[in-house]
Amino acid sequence: MATTLLRKTVLTAAGVVATAGGIAGPAVAAQATPAERAAAQVTTDRKHGERELDVRYEAQPNFYFCGPAAARNALSVQGKNIDVHAMAKEMGTTEAGTNSINDITPVLNKQTGKDVYKSTEIPMDKARDRDKVDKLRADVVTTVDDGRAVVANIAGTATDTDGNTHSFEGGHYISVVGYRDNGKIVTIADSANPNQASYRMDVDELARWIASRGYSS
Repeated sequence: MATTLLRKTVLTAAGVVATAGGIAGPAVAAQATPAERAAAQVTTDRKHGERELDVRYEAQPNFYFCGPAAARNALSVQGKNIDVHAMAKEMGTTEAGTNSINDITPVLNKQTGKDVYKSTEIPMDKARDRDKVDKLRADVVTTVDDGRAVVANIAGTATDTDGNTHSFEGGHYISVVGYRDNGKIVTIADSANPNQASYRMDVDELARWIASRGYSS
């Protein structure tokens, strides 16, 4: 199997609910201005190595908009509210999904600044390598500390810290919006189902989920 970022991603329709829902994080009033939201976006517990970004969560409106929805949720932590259909157009999203993380990164940079985000691949045969996992962990911590969220292209089945499984055999995109224990545990915002909008996962498990694909940080 190819270990390239250019593999296509599509989400099965069964997992998608087209309504918006809430996600765990610092409470910010719906009427808050972007500046107020930006000021309140990060909660920090340095003693325990924790940070969480405030997500203005929206579920994806159809089975193939996971890429634009993940990017939209990621950018919402900066107080940005970008129409998911406009993002899909920029990413070249079709009913076959969004082609790769390399189509996500330029759109994130358009909203945050030139070369702020970059794409990183985790080859299938390297997903368990300590250096790849440690880089993912460091990238999550650095990005979240910068007040930004990571967007990851995943595929297959992974288990969260509560023992729940999340399966996207055809591929999917998620946002990583926080961490605990200095990045050993990460917080995920998932646009597929607002009933499971937020969950936590061991960073080693996330690395295996990303394997053969990539992430933008």
